[in-house]
Amino acid sequence: QVQLVESGGGLVQAGGSLRLSCAASRRTFSSYAVGWFRQGPGKEREFVSAINWSGSSTYYADSVKGRFTISRDNAKNTAYLQMNSLKPEDTAVYYCAASPTKTVYDRAYNYWGQGTQVTVSS
Repeated sequence: QVQLVESGGGLVQAGGSLRLSCAASRRTFSSYAVGWFRQGPGKEREFVSAINWSGSSTYYADSVKGRFTISRDNAKNTAYLQMNSLKPEDTAVYYCAASPTKTVYDRAYNYWGQGTQVTVSS
């Protein structure tokens, strides 16, 4: 069992930046890929970004490519999502999740955090 806790959300103006963190409860976190997903108001949950267990491979949704950067520090059992040039349409609850493999499919992720709210004002 891996427990994940997100932090770093908040209210920011368009064009601003936030860094989300995803802290895991177990050292086995380093053997999992990590994905970030988001769910905006009235929308379905969507894939944002994913990183493999070592951090050597990443993937981004087209909507965030060039603005968001995913990373991880396995020594700290923590993954990050650096979000720059934020837009109002990035407003959502952001979730991190852990999976045996790096994938865009949320059903492949075994463990989920509780989510952190990101609100971008225009």
